[in-house]
Amino acid sequence: MISRRGFIASLATLVAPLAAEAQPAAKVPRIGYLVIDRAASPHLREAFLQELRDLGYVEGRNLVIEYRSAEGKSEQLSALAAELVALKVDVIVAPSTVAALAAKRATRTLPIVSVAIPVTSGLVTSLARPGGNVTGLAFFSPELVGKCLEQLKQAVPGVSRVAALWQPGGQGERTEKDMLEGAEVAARALGVRLQFVEARGPDNFDRAFSEMTRARAGALTVLPSNMFISERRRLVDLATKNRLPAVYPWREFVDAGGLMSYGLNVADLFRRAATYVDKILKGAKPADLPIEQPTKFELVINLKTAKALGLTIPHSLLLRADQVIE
Repeated sequence: MISRRGFIASLATLVAPLAAEAQPAAKVPRIGYLVIDRAASPHLREAFLQELRDLGYVEGRNLVIEYRSAEGKSEQLSALAAELVALKVDVIVAPSTVAALAAKRATRTLPIVSVAIPVTSGLVTSLARPGGNVTGLAFFSPELVGKCLEQLKQAVPGVSRVAALWQPGGQGERTEKDMLEGAEVAARALGVRLQFVEARGPDNFDRAFSEMTRARAGALTVLPSNMFISERRRLVDLATKNRLPAVYPWREFVDAGGLMSYGLNVADLFRRAATYVDKILKGAKPADLPIEQPTKFELVINLKTAKALGLTIPHSLLLRADQVIE
């Protein structure tokens, strides 16, 4: 005969598993990841994912990521952003200005973590108080265009004509205006003549470099553009073929064989973006998360490329470099 106490204990043993089964499963966070070209910079996506793993999020285990790529066609971003909104993801990660703008057009309520040019593009009105559903990290400062020119002038002291390659419509009208004006101011201060050369797409590259050659440019500065970083290997090859010492805004160009770069550590920005996602998944509101301004800048020089160009980089510049590739 089972005692009353034993009966209750047995009943509890039977009911406990049933009660556990009745508990609702923990909600798995779902992230939307919206990019122009997923194949362009896989190491940056990996930096983002690694930081998420360090924060305890493992894709496929306790995190779902919905990837959407425009395959290089930025006009498709709006439709892709709408897809992510329809999926009711918890947060959209948009690691470019055009992707972030597309996401913002698609939703005013879902949180968006951007790696972008936030104020001049119109994403937010204030870095300290974003105020809406967009937060994240500032991807670029227009004054860096002038800093790039300074590094180039030091690497090629005798240069008098410099071509500036830029993509109209790539960063937003106000941002582009600031970049071009900043380049002109820096060029005047350095005593070099600047030649602006447009390239709206990869099909324009050959024509652009022909223009530089006809104008007898002695060096090249490449202004920031998502399209340019996607096509960095071709741009680097054309600069080498035309024997143009070039400075680029990000080290990814130097890793592809370019001469030198001065700019933000982009991989670090992608890692920091993961911390914003973590805060939002834990309940923070984008409006309350200030846009983080860049703090890490790096000068990277490729001596192998310098040698191929017959260029001797001044020792003083090499000493200031964060990394010298030999």
